[in-house]
This record gives sequence, C-alpha cells and structure tokens, in this order.
Amino acid sequence: MNKLIKNIFETLGAILSFLPLNTPLLLRAMRSHLYTGFIKRRFAHFGKNSLIASPAEFITGAQYISIGDNAKINRGVLLTAYPGPLTENPRLTIGNNCRIGVNSHISAALSITIGDNLLTGPNVLVTDNAHGSSSRSNMDIHPQERPLSSKGAVKIGNNVWIGTNACIMPGVKIGNGVTIAANSVVTHDIPDYAVAAGIPAKIIKQL
Repeated sequence: MNKLIKNIFETLGAILSFLPLNTPLLLRAMRSHLYTGFIKRRFAHFGKNSLIASPAEFITGAQYISIGDNAKINRGVLLTAYPGPLTENPRLTIGNNCRIGVNSHISAALSITIGDNLLTGPNVLVTDNAHGSSSRSNMDIHPQERPLSSKGAVKIGNNVWIGTNACIMPGVKIGNGVTIAANSVVTHDIPDYAVAAGIPAKIIKQL
C-alpha cells in the first residue's frame, strides 16, 4: 500500500514537472495574498502593498500592531502584543519597507517601535518583555505562569540590518544604519552607524 501511494505521488509530481518552474512560488504568493486579505483588517494599521506570508506561526493582539507600507512579514513569524499589568495599551509598530525574516518573533508587552527599511535574517527575536524576573519567588512558578516583566521599550531606527538568530532584548535602543551580526544578543543601546556582534553584543566598528 505504501509503495502504491509513493508511486501515485511521484507520478503526480512528474506530471506537475511540466508546469513552469516558478509555479510553486506563484501558488505560495497567491496563498499569502489570500491570507493577508483575510487578516489585515484586524490590525490597528496595515499599510499599502504590505504582506504577511502564509502561514504565519502566531499572531495575537493585532489591534495593537501597526504595519507600514511595502512591508513583508515572512512565513512562520510570530507577532504578539500583550495588554496586561505592564500596560493596557501595548504598541508594536513596524515601519515602511521592512522585511522580517522567516520564523522571527516580535513580542511587545509595552512598546516596540521599528523604523523604516529594517531587514532581518531568519529566526530573529525582538522583545520588550520576559516571563517574570530572576527572583527566587518567580523561580518556583512555571515560567509560562510568571507575570510579564520589562526593562523598558525597544526602539530600532531606520535602515537597520539584523542578522540570523540575533536577539534584541528589552530596554534597548538601536540607532540608524546599524548592523547587528548573526547570533548576537543585544542587551545595551547601539549608536547610529555602528556594527555590533557577540554575546552580549559589543560595538566592533563605528562610522
């Protein structure tokens, strides 16, 4: 039976191989535009020509999220905005012409502001919050049940490039024209036109 199913699918694949090579990309684009049309009215603002690629991993609190024009949120992305003890009106703002990489996670419980022309690699984390603190009392509670805490809002300037697997932590301000190297963890402010790398990230070049 398994061999029969395998042969059927391989035959179907062989038939589909006569279609143009870009057909899967066209089908994916159609699905993403359909998904965007379905979900965009839930956002506080959703700009012209912006797209959320399907499937998104998880989107919650869209009414607190604003997305500018010509932005692309790639597949597998988590966008979350949590009203609660930190603020009843969290804000997550993504500027114009931004490109958020595959499987990235942006989480606001207070405020995250992203300027124009951000480009990220895959698996990037930007967060202004954490599940609880490192206090002894918190450590006796399941991490998911700990109250959210924050060291402050996150602000990312214009024309910033954040590499694969980088983490932007709470309370951080990243200036204009900054490059964050892959696998970096940013725990302190980075000034304009700097290149930062490492864990924790340190400035290795500034123009």
